Amino acid sequence: MAERDLDNTGMLGELRRMVQTTGTVGGIAARFAGHKMGLRTTGSTYAEDLKGVLGGLKGPLMKAAQLLATIPGALPDEYAKELAELQSNAPPMGWNFVRRRMTAELGPGWEKNFRSFGREASAAASLGQVHQAILNDGRRVACKLQYPDMKAAVESDLRQFRMAIGVYHKLDNAIRQDDVVEELTERLHEELDYTREAANMRLYKTILEECPEITVPEPIDALSTRRLLTMEWVTGRGLNAAIEAGLSEEQKKRIARSLFRAWYLPLYRYGVVHGDPHMGNFTLRDDYGLNLLDFGAIRIFKPSFIKGNIDLYRALETKDKDLATQAYAAWGFTNLTSEKVDVLNEWAGFLFEPLMDNRERYIQDSENPGHGREVLSKVHDGLQRTGGVRLPREFVLVDRSAVGLGSVFMRLKVKMNWYELFQEIVGEFDEQALADRQAAAIQAARFPEPPVT
Repeated sequence: MAERDLDNTGMLGELRRMVQTTGTVGGIAARFAGHKMGLRTTGSTYAEDLKGVLGGLKGPLMKAAQLLATIPGALPDEYAKELAELQSNAPPMGWNFVRRRMTAELGPGWEKNFRSFGREASAAASLGQVHQAILNDGRRVACKLQYPDMKAAVESDLRQFRMAIGVYHKLDNAIRQDDVVEELTERLHEELDYTREAANMRLYKTILEECPEITVPEPIDALSTRRLLTMEWVTGRGLNAAIEAGLSEEQKKRIARSLFRAWYLPLYRYGVVHGDPHMGNFTLRDDYGLNLLDFGAIRIFKPSFIKGNIDLYRALETKDKDLATQAYAAWGFTNLTSEKVDVLNEWAGFLFEPLMDNRERYIQDSENPGHGREVLSKVHDGLQRTGGVRLPREFVLVDRSAVGLGSVFMRLKVKMNWYELFQEIVGEFDEQALADRQAAAIQAARFPEPPVT
């Protein structure tokens, strides 16, 4: 009965969630319409209100909004700015919830597994919160507890999200996000299963075993369930705190190299991406190496998709438009025209530019701080003019990773030879070799069910 009370996934739970979210989503749709008609006087105020509502609701609607905030033209600027700040700043739930969740997952007397268990959350995000504890053998661990009613929240929020996107599509046809919503649906359902996240952690430990500068926490299987993930506690500090304390150029270069390898080595050697590179998902070790955190938003791609990425890079490097067209088709773009390929190349060129420039430079070399926004606006207008595109599912987390990681590098203000870093990882790319490495790593990860690629 305690577990059913805690996780009411039936119609009542969905109805309660829908009542909470309908007003919010309806307001989003109305303000989108007002924005497109030039009624902008209350935009920033409403955006702040929206952030507050979503932060209180927690769950997938907040994550969906965060995702859209990284796609050019998917949200008006003031919404994107406010929603981008949500990340891991959601308010935590209290001790009554913690006690009930631990009892539901480990049974009565769950405390016997721990020498001590922190009552206050160490971190709180959209789907769960983390508590620090010490096991009986002295190991310090992090216990990630899923919020109640998350299954009902996923189903209800996604219906509301589809409604808001449907309204927005009637006002702006530059980017069709139907497949984005389907991708988001699948990834959110995966994120609710913490046994899968534990497998993702094992996957990354295998992938990054050649990188001593990156730490992946060890999951504790005996104290983990679908809604409780217990893992090794790793000590580190946030990047913002480190920047404010002052960093030498050598320290910044070490951090940047670790970040680059943590995200791009898995992608280009194993076809795996960590789709959430915001600064709440990693901490810095004392030696300026990296602790990589939160393995819910992991995507495994078919090797042919990664080859499409490499082909696009080479197409942009050699200005081979035919190869670029083939690469976009491999990504899943359809109904491509010559004009659409030109517009897509503007966006891809912006993302790949640092990786094609064989010199030490900032990730964004333009002295114009609004350069990125200008490129996004140009791409959005170009897509609108040429009839729009339907974003393929595979695009979503790769784009989010590139934009998010670029933002972190900009915050770090570090000069690197990004071309050399990329070539170290890509080398002589071989699709079959990637497929073999991927299969072996997936087998070692012991997924609860075969991962979808």
